[in-house]
Amino acid sequence: MGEPATGNKVWDPAIRVFHWALVVAVFAGWLLGHYGPLQMTWHFWAGYAVAGLVGFRLVWGIIGPKNARFASFLRSPRTVGAYVQTLPDRRPTAAAGHNPLGGWSIAAMLIVLAGQVATGLILDPEDYINTGPLAGLVSSDWNRWALGMHHRLGVVMAVLVGLHVAAIIFYRVWKREDLVTPMITGRRR
Repeated sequence: MGEPATGNKVWDPAIRVFHWALVVAVFAGWLLGHYGPLQMTWHFWAGYAVAGLVGFRLVWGIIGPKNARFASFLRSPRTVGAYVQTLPDRRPTAAAGHNPLGGWSIAAMLIVLAGQVATGLILDPEDYINTGPLAGLVSSDWNRWALGMHHRLGVVMAVLVGLHVAAIIFYRVWKREDLVTPMITGRRR
């Protein structure tokens, strides 16, 4: 199935596959962490998938195509502030990839996910079943800290995902800009 011939190319196939794979892995990890079996093996596997995807994204953010590179979308506070002032305008943004605010939201999500992975690897809920694979390398104080932090970062991630979805709806309704289709086709009208 080919990409449409019309529109500006925005996202390369690697970014699109990364995005949707991350959606599945994060949702599966959250679902399994809250409603899965008491033995969290599948939750761990979802976490390993997130770790691999975040690792890929960090590398792709340096060597990938222009719109995937962090240098192309992590802007100064002044640029972000100027962009925020344009949000009430009912016209689409001119950003080729992430807008200045969206770029920092992507960075925030990647940082929180990296924290989720790191704390998941060393936490120990003292149930002798659901211990992170690296829990034995740190003290029990660190294990307990990681357990609490893993849960808190989960809440932060849920808020960031909620804001991400709200932003997509805002851009669609207010700015009349479709942000979903380009993440499927790679092209923006």
